[in-house]
Amino acid sequence: MKFWWPQTEAVIATLYAYEVSGNEKYLEMHKMASDWMYDHLPDSEFGEWFGYLHRDGSVAQTAKGNIFKGPFHIPRMLIKSPMIIEEILKK
Repeated sequence: MKFWWPQTEAVIATLYAYEVSGNEKYLEMHKMASDWMYDHLPDSEFGEWFGYLHRDGSVAQTAKGNIFKGPFHIPRMLIKSPMIIEEILKK
């Protein structure tokens, strides 16, 4: 299974890893994680993001909000990523 929250946290983590190390492999990892996430998780028809996918990216479960999938990881990623990128660009 591919859950939404590890994908969003990977996007943030790879940016932090690049910021502290300067190693461009983390930018490539960021691009891979970000591309996969944006290609599979958002529901372009009805909005919000799917939370539960199979490893091939197909939707495993259509619920977008429940007691486990709250409004934390996606907004966090959408807020933190540009902040980290701004810090990287300042260097």
